[in-house]
Amino acid sequence: MSLIRPDRRRVLQGLGATLLLPALGQRTWAAPAGRPGIPDGVQAGDVTEGRALIWSRTDRPARLLVEWDTQESFRTLRKAAGPITTAAQDYTARIDLAGLPADQHIFYRVRFEDLDSGALSEAIIGHLRSAPSQRGDIRFVWGGDTVGQGFGINPDIGGMRIYNAMRERRPDFFLHSGDTIYADGPVPAQLTVEEGRIWRNLTTEAKSKVAETLDEFRGNYRYNLMDTHLKRFNAEVPQVWQWDDHETTNNWSPSKTLDERYQVKDITVLSGRARQAFLEYAPMRGVSADGAGRIYRRIAYGPLLDVFVLDMRSYRAGNDSNLGDEEGGQGAFLGQEQLDWLKKELQASRATWKVIAADMPIGLQVPDGKDAQGQARWEAIANGDPGAPKGRELETADLLRFIARQGIRNTVWLTADVHYCAAHHYHPDRAAFQDFEPFWEFVAGPLNAGSFGPNPLDATFGPEVVFHKAPPQANTSPLSGFQFFGEVEIDGTTAELQVTLRDQDGRSQFTQKLQPLNSNTTPIA
Repeated sequence: MSLIRPDRRRVLQGLGATLLLPALGQRTWAAPAGRPGIPDGVQAGDVTEGRALIWSRTDRPARLLVEWDTQESFRTLRKAAGPITTAAQDYTARIDLAGLPADQHIFYRVRFEDLDSGALSEAIIGHLRSAPSQRGDIRFVWGGDTVGQGFGINPDIGGMRIYNAMRERRPDFFLHSGDTIYADGPVPAQLTVEEGRIWRNLTTEAKSKVAETLDEFRGNYRYNLMDTHLKRFNAEVPQVWQWDDHETTNNWSPSKTLDERYQVKDITVLSGRARQAFLEYAPMRGVSADGAGRIYRRIAYGPLLDVFVLDMRSYRAGNDSNLGDEEGGQGAFLGQEQLDWLKKELQASRATWKVIAADMPIGLQVPDGKDAQGQARWEAIANGDPGAPKGRELETADLLRFIARQGIRNTVWLTADVHYCAAHHYHPDRAAFQDFEPFWEFVAGPLNAGSFGPNPLDATFGPEVVFHKAPPQANTSPLSGFQFFGEVEIDGTTAELQVTLRDQDGRSQFTQKLQPLNSNTTPIA
């Protein structure tokens, strides 16, 4: 099924040849003397209901300036003056464009104005598709895990080429499901991988050790933005970001004990610096809660789609055996406030499809070593006990029960984290906990990291593996091809939703079509 309108396909294919390639090729946007530079390109994010967030970064104190138009000629452009950025924000800046016409190509160009001289940078151009107000075809991609296990930007294979494969699918937006960086993963000059092959990396000082200082965390984001494929992808495809553990360190929670690589031993200090860097570099709209740094949010994308972006990291209790009998407290994962928000937003949603963007899967066992008593400790929701919900599973049971009893239909869970791709179907007939309606969970990734899996299932919510593809051995390099992204297509006429899991060259590995249901669990006409 081809869901992209012909006019849209022609415009997007033309962008690379006529507009974006000159701005987004191999150039590094070095500034002429006296003019600000734009070393990290441009990004759009959180496109929704007439709005889009524009992000960029310069090299000195300067003001962000944005012009936009619905035509690439910029003949009827509109101007917006953004904030002044300084070293306190690592010279990052963003502006929230409002009043965008629905379902239109939006061409934008970014400049920075030097605060002292008034000199303007050269213009860097980007593109986005504004959110629809009527039913129409939608395509988006998702995945997680970028520059993990020491696999960075490899010049021998042209860099992170999966971003080019995703760009060539011409999606309306990209959902990054977490592990946007690996702050705990240094990138060496080379690694010996499968069959004795050599993986080579571009290297930087910031990626030579685990990130501890604020600038080292920032340097991890700057490293990723050195990749040509990623930079071009950012300029053409709007983003929706969430975070997981590696933005700080592996499997972090309030109980995390940092290893000997760290001079900083306080996980609260470390995660605070990590959060600041994430919020500086993420092309996301600030939410007033949590000091304008709340990560969970709803992205409304027309009458067919709402995306509920979760934060499964900030509000969890410490990783432990995950076998408690009371919800909240030591069993907190989303936390009560976020859980209440999610219930309220799901109940209020009038979109046909309700995509729950979870940075961790529900029914896969994700271990985190053992505690002092030798008992298994768990990183995700599942606890390895196939019986009634316990620990963090109690929150999930509460949510699934609420969804069923409120008659909320057409929920689909998208996730990453485990470094392989999979399709899981959950059904109460297979489950220890049965007060819920059947649903699907799809797993994608890694985008540019070591490949692992498959992980064992936990039977509490009745998951079944319908499909998975994982490497023959743990920590397989991207050279072996076990890198995956997911794609969602919604047909604007029938409202059918199709999920396709694709490899790093864009080849389909698995497809599942889902028919929308109304509140009576019958197909929508």
